[in-house]
Amino acid sequence: MNLRKHIAFALFYFLLVALMGVLLRLFFVTPLPLNYKYILHAHSHTALLGWIYLGLTTLIFKIFLSEAQKPKLYQRIFVFTNLCIVGMLITFPIQGYALYSIIFSTLFLFASYWFAWFAIKYIPQHFKKRFSWKLIKTALWYLVISSVGPWAIGGVMATLGPGSIWYKSSIYFYLHFQYNGWFIIALLGVLFYVLEGKGIQFNTEKLKSFFLLLNVGVLFTVFLSFLWFVPPTAIYILGLAAAVAQLLAFYELYFLLKTHFSVLKTAVGKNAFFFLKIAGILMVSKLIMQLFSAFPYVADLAYQLKDFVIGYLHLVFLGIVITTMLAFLKYFKLITLPNSFLRLFLFAFASTELLIFYKAFALWLGLPFFSEYYLLIAILSCTFPVAVGVLFLKNLKNLYLTP
Repeated sequence: MNLRKHIAFALFYFLLVALMGVLLRLFFVTPLPLNYKYILHAHSHTALLGWIYLGLTTLIFKIFLSEAQKPKLYQRIFVFTNLCIVGMLITFPIQGYALYSIIFSTLFLFASYWFAWFAIKYIPQHFKKRFSWKLIKTALWYLVISSVGPWAIGGVMATLGPGSIWYKSSIYFYLHFQYNGWFIIALLGVLFYVLEGKGIQFNTEKLKSFFLLLNVGVLFTVFLSFLWFVPPTAIYILGLAAAVAQLLAFYELYFLLKTHFSVLKTAVGKNAFFFLKIAGILMVSKLIMQLFSAFPYVADLAYQLKDFVIGYLHLVFLGIVITTMLAFLKYFKLITLPNSFLRLFLFAFASTELLIFYKAFALWLGLPFFSEYYLLIAILSCTFPVAVGVLFLKNLKNLYLTP
């Protein structure tokens, strides 16, 4: 089974996500005969469930489960998952959240349960005591926990309606456990696997402390997702305490890894390590923003000015999750990272993030706002599909045309 073909599917979804991102920017430049919300749903679902999910599950299979001698079962899970993704990709742009898109997104939840069951049941015995597997297993449980959000949406829609505070809260619950739990902790598991493979041993007590703080942070920073409707003061306090716990967890992680950066750089290569450094720097920014969001003024500001939230989510997904995943996909020889892609992707990310946050700060502080903003960000966003197109075609060429 050639897992590079599986990643080719994921990269194709990545390209579609980038193209839909440009389309979303064009809505603010010129009238389009399409529904903005429908395209937004397709964009977000394909990004999280098509590109990132497939990239992570393929990594986990290659690292931990390729020895399990269950390739046919994994292939069935992969095919079923892609049928769900394609179904969502077709139905969301046409009807938004409606019967058929809900059917495919519900089926995807079952596909994710199937993969989580498969991974936990068939993990080879010699991996079970590794800290890297402990993190991966935890991430898989967060993947399952996150699905409470989509299940809750159906009940909320049927009883309270989309205007209820519980509708948005269910979406934010899902997103929180997707990126803070499933995505980031799975990538940490891959990171520790790489270092374990280089013979590095860590202090057991420090690992326990890091793991405890990390999970306290993930479990209770979910309260930060509920501050938009001004809940009781206790919720703010719990969110703040959890944000501090998560900050301390990554502080401990830094000192766990500090003396091994040279080993990591040699292992993953110059380009991939550069991506990991960017992800590390942006993680610090993410943790600081998360900490400040626990205060009522900032929480209300983020709710009033959606560009802060959009900039934050793009920072997490594009700047932290995707850069780290690409670095590890390269390390395990599942993709090639051409220099042209690196330059174009980083330019697209940095320039659009600056503009998104500039708009947010301009609206907040009354700074000058130029009329060509939407046209400029649409033009700069075109760099994303160009970058991803280069990456996709390069890997497709290596897969099918290189002897």
